[in-house]
Amino acid sequence: MTDAANNGIVLYHYSFSPYARRVIWYLALRGIDYAECKQPPIMPRPDLEAIGVNYRRIPICAIGKDVYCDTRIIIRKLEELFPDGALGATDADQRAMQKLLEVWKIEAGVFVRGSQLIPSDTPIVKDVKFQKDRENFSGRPWSKEVVDANRPEAVAAIRNSFKFLETTLLADNREWVLKTDKPSLADIEAVWVFHWMKGLKGALPSDVISPKHYPKVFAWIDRFDRACNDAKKRAPKPTALKGDVAAKRVLDAKFAGQDIGVNATDPLGLTKGQEVEVWPTDSGFRQRDRGSLIGLDDDEVVIAAGNGVRLHFPRTGFRVAAIDARSKL
Repeated sequence: MTDAANNGIVLYHYSFSPYARRVIWYLALRGIDYAECKQPPIMPRPDLEAIGVNYRRIPICAIGKDVYCDTRIIIRKLEELFPDGALGATDADQRAMQKLLEVWKIEAGVFVRGSQLIPSDTPIVKDVKFQKDRENFSGRPWSKEVVDANRPEAVAAIRNSFKFLETTLLADNREWVLKTDKPSLADIEAVWVFHWMKGLKGALPSDVISPKHYPKVFAWIDRFDRACNDAKKRAPKPTALKGDVAAKRVLDAKFAGQDIGVNATDPLGLTKGQEVEVWPTDSGFRQRDRGSLIGLDDDEVVIAAGNGVRLHFPRTGFRVAAIDARSKL
């Protein structure tokens, strides 16, 4: 795609983010060279401010001077920009399964329930700064009492998700979700919450969720983990960048993405060049990004920030509104 250093990719993330792992696994399984700029788990994040990003969720991924926010659009763009060896499904039935798994984990609430299983005695959960940051992030109270109160229902929901995979997709002892010979994008979409929960000490109660109860699911998680670890050994080691170096690389880069134009028949009735704000609707919605609308279709919204960077967001789970209409929302 490009002869720029590290393929022009700068991934902003922190290591224990389950969402960031989706992208890191993808890059490792593809063997794609990239650079990374590690971030703190709570705000502020001056490295992102330096490239004009208000969006507060991790990860974000700059590819050239295009900055992609949300793992769904990050992975989709990596598939498009690096098509040789793409991990996505190719036929209609498999694409449908892949998409349904993505929706199940992110939009249907499996991750939300999984996050409610973080043990309340985990040091970071007890940290007052972390609690306040997560209250700002979610718009809801965050405390030991709230975490403990949510846990029983969360256990029931996650156990039901384990049961679903054990008795349906993995019931026939297949190695990978789409019966491929190696992990595919569908496996990434399906495994990431379970993998995170399995590795988080105290998250899964062993009396109801364990290899004894769901042997096929746990074996698949372990198989996926081994495949990713092997892939990381083969793949180029990510180049670590400090924030100022990463910012210069992004701001000095060329655009990598294609101009998608603004759909004149979009129900929002927005026009190219109009000043808009974009923000997620489920979490992190207090931080909004503003810019000139330069792209809008069924799947994506693109704005030009004041520093020349193009910010890309998925349509699903995000709202875009004209600046003069923002007070009505």
